[in-house]
Amino acid sequence: MTMTMRIYGDPGSGSLRRVTTAARIMGIELERVFVDLFKGESQTEDFKSRLNPHGLTPVLEDGDLILYEAAAINLYLAEKVNSPLLGSTEKERSQVLQWMFWSGEQWRTFSVTIFDERVGKTVMNLPRDENLIAFAEGKIRSAARVLDRHLEGRSFMVGDALTLADLDIAAPFSQVDRAKFPIKDFPNLVAWHENLLRSFPAWAETKAEVDDRMNSFLASVGVRL
Repeated sequence: MTMTMRIYGDPGSGSLRRVTTAARIMGIELERVFVDLFKGESQTEDFKSRLNPHGLTPVLEDGDLILYEAAAINLYLAEKVNSPLLGSTEKERSQVLQWMFWSGEQWRTFSVTIFDERVGKTVMNLPRDENLIAFAEGKIRSAARVLDRHLEGRSFMVGDALTLADLDIAAPFSQVDRAKFPIKDFPNLVAWHENLLRSFPAWAETKAEVDDRMNSFLASVGVRL
């Protein structure tokens, strides 16, 4: 009897969203284990020693395999079922990996910085570092210009179908209204993301899940962004 894989995370997380969306599209069943990030449940010694020493989610548990980093989890799941989300040819697969690595280096890292400054520090009643925000916004705009050019005349990042590259690059849209990332000035990028929401119910469903979790939490602590 095979055990169901477990995914640990908080439904307010855009990183968890990337994994749950990909799993739904691939028809992979994951047992969800709620880790309340707002209560620091990922910072406990048990969590860090057993699941992720960085105290971050999501984390996948598949038998004796513990795997963290959403992109690595998605690659692992897609390999398991030989999913077209990896790309349909060797060339496409290389391009999918290129954009996934690019997204981590040039794109998502700066959106996390802005989220931490604009949302995290507001919740904790700490002063924002406006210089850091300006720096990260500049990086996001520079990357968004690259994406906007690439997406001209395209519906997907690679080839003619959804891949893991799309999900990685769409991740900042999970918090765009709360953290006010400067990506709505790029029409091809916005149109591409709207197409994902329209065309893939799993992406729209997980958006609603993130929004409900974040809005409920912010209301519970009396924060208006």
